[in-house]
This record gives sequence, structure tokens and C-alpha cells, in this order.
Amino acid sequence: MTVALTPPETSPAPVSDLVARDAREFGAYARTGGWAFGLKVARSVRPGGQGADETPKVSAKEFAELAGCSPERVMRYYKAWDRAADDGLVPHFEALTPGQEVELPDPDVWLSYYVSRSSAGSERGTAIAEAAEAEGIRPTKALEVAENPTALRAAILADPATARAARQALLDRVREDPDLQAELARDVVRTDELKKAVAGESRAADRVGYVRQIAESGQIRTPAGQTVDAPADLRQEAERHLSLIDELDDDEDAGEWAAEAYDTMKSLVVEAVEADPGLRVQERRTKFYSSLQKATKVFEELTFDDVPEFYEDDMVTQLEELQRAVAVCIESLRGARGNHPEG
Repeated sequence: MTVALTPPETSPAPVSDLVARDAREFGAYARTGGWAFGLKVARSVRPGGQGADETPKVSAKEFAELAGCSPERVMRYYKAWDRAADDGLVPHFEALTPGQEVELPDPDVWLSYYVSRSSAGSERGTAIAEAAEAEGIRPTKALEVAENPTALRAAILADPATARAARQALLDRVREDPDLQAELARDVVRTDELKKAVAGESRAADRVGYVRQIAESGQIRTPAGQTVDAPADLRQEAERHLSLIDELDDDEDAGEWAAEAYDTMKSLVVEAVEADPGLRVQERRTKFYSSLQKATKVFEELTFDDVPEFYEDDMVTQLEELQRAVAVCIESLRGARGNHPEG
């Protein structure tokens, strides 16, 4: 018969005092958050105005040397405790003595008093903290991002949602920052892809503006430049196209919709002009005067002071042809005047 032997029970190895101390301190921090370390500073660092002979406490500099950290870090805990004391959450420094234990506030409250970034005390840090509070987030988060632009760049490059948030933030800021406006404008004109994109968006915006003007004002501008009342059906068509464009989501491309609406309205305007005999005649009269004025202006701008230096026979030939064309035009107008009811 085989007898099973039960191994003798072994007692656990003794725990190192150093390990036990680390575990206790970790547990204390896990339960109380930063308040535990804030208390260590508050009960050991003497407040301003109190002399070394009045208290066993030490200066922030001495405490930092004993702790092996910077005085600035000690003072961040000091200031956090001071703000909490002003709000009545913890005792003031003068009421605390080295080694004293007190009941600590909820750990989650600590972050609303403690700012872990040294930049928080600067004008820039204050502005960032205020903006963070306005957005409903902890200042520490915003300050951490501000101090690590490389991480911010990586997040923008890798994550479309972060990129969209950054874009919106820049748009909000650029409205009140002329220097940033100029910098962004220079970036756009120096980047071919951005120039093309801006040109495309500008063209789409102009086209939407054309349709919107018809829908809202009820007037059209003819190809010759006349401004007249739009027929009811044409205005309704403009309103229909505009409503489709306005219903697009922000992330949808309005370019194709704008182009279709613009081309449709342009065609309808031409048809409206041709369908109205009186408007059609007025349109042609306006076009004629416009062309005549342009031709007159171009001819008046010709100068002949230096003609001997660049004279060519072809110049005379072209002017003679122009002269004959002008003569034919004059005769046609005179003939039309004779046939005109009022001529």
C-alpha cells in the first residue's frame, strides 16, 4: 500500500521592512491621492513669514534637498494645499505640526487644486488653465499637452478626430489673432495643395453665393450685367438648390452641389432673358454698348509717340481693316435709325 505524504506546511518568508513600508505608502497614496504628499509638505514646510526659530519646520528648499527633488515641485504641493485650506477643505499650515495626521479630502478633488506643470504659474500657463476650465477639463491635461507639442503633433497626424478638434481650435483662435492669420495665410500661399484647395472652396462659396442671392433677393443679374426681378419659377428653383446645399453635413463636400446649382441657375437666367422680348432687346443693347465702350477705351489707350521705333506695315493694314469695319458699323446703325419708328 502506498501512503501519500503531505508536504509539511511552510510559513511565508518574512517581508522586508523596506517592502512593507513601500506597500503601506502605496496604499496610503492609492486611498488619498496627492493629498498624502500634500500633507507631508504642509506639516513639514514652514509658511512664509515664519522664522526658523519659531517652528521645527524647514524651508521648501531644505525639504526639497532632503527629498531629492526640486524646490519648485515642493512648492506646487505647498500651493495646492494652501488653496484647499482657503476653501476650508484642510487645515492651514500654522495649525499643522510635523508628523501630524488629519482627515484628508476625496482623492478626486486633489487635481482641481494641484497643477503639476511648472508653467502653470506663468502668464501662459494661467491662460491655458483658464481656457481648460472654460472647456470643462482639468487644467493639468491642457498644460501637459501644451508642454509636449511633439505628442500633440503625433496625435493630429495619426487621428482624424484630433485633427478636426485642432482645426476647430485654430479657427476659433485665428479670429482674434492677426499674427496667426498672417502666418496661416503665408502657409497657404506657399503650399500648392492648400492653394488649390482654397481656390476650390472659394469657387464653391462664390457659386453658392450666386444661388443664395437669387433665392433671398428675388433678383437676377443677366449676362450683360442688368439686374432685374427673377421670374417666380426661377426663384423657386434657386431656393430648392439652396435648401439641398444647406442640408449638407459639415464634413460633406459641397463643391459638386454648388457647381450643379450654379450651372442650372446660369442656364435658367439665359432662358428667362430669351423668353422676354423686351428684356432680350435690352440685353443686346446693353451688350452692344459695353463692347463699344471697351473698344473705344482700348483704342484711346494706343500711343503713337514712339511709332518710328517700332513701325511695321502690318500695323497700318490692321488699322485700315478696323476703319472699314467701323464704317460698316456706322452705316448699319444709320440704316437702323432710319427704320426705327422714332427715327
